[in-house]
Amino acid sequence: MRQGIPSDSDLVVSVEQGDQFAEDQIYRKYSERLYFLALSELHSREDAEDVRSETFIRVIQAVRQGKLLKPESLGSFVVGIALNVIRELRRQRFGTESLDENDANFAVEASPEEAFLDEEVRSSIQETVKHLKPREREFLRMYYYEELPLPAIAGALGIKQERLRLIKSRMLQRFRKIYQNRPSD
Repeated sequence: MRQGIPSDSDLVVSVEQGDQFAEDQIYRKYSERLYFLALSELHSREDAEDVRSETFIRVIQAVRQGKLLKPESLGSFVVGIALNVIRELRRQRFGTESLDENDANFAVEASPEEAFLDEEVRSSIQETVKHLKPREREFLRMYYYEELPLPAIAGALGIKQERLRLIKSRMLQRFRKIYQNRPSD
């Protein structure tokens, strides 16, 4: 613990013991980061505020129940829950998986390679993404599009960080296979 500033581990232990001041400290520590993450994803101040509130409700409940196995990874845990809340909000609003046709369009058009991708290639990539499994699409979005750190991706997918390399490898193999076997016009 630095001078007067409790570590994440100390905060988690305090919350597990019922310390409401520690809950407030967690909120103060991560509140702004979550708000801007949600704002960048949803482009709405009201939605960003809703995501922030719902995220902290879930975080505090999970910590109180001892569900955070590694207290030092509180930051990743908070971000992972926020990403889940954002995903749920999108599904409620649009009734789709996170990386649907609209997200695929945005990811391709927003990339630096846009000038080099003709419409046929763009369309092929979008079609390939549709054939990936939901978890593969989520990984693709978080890793390549959002460029999230691996602990945050692992938290959002609810898996151990060590499994991400396997998921990435399999997803890329599957993507290549689907892309190469697509029907030619």
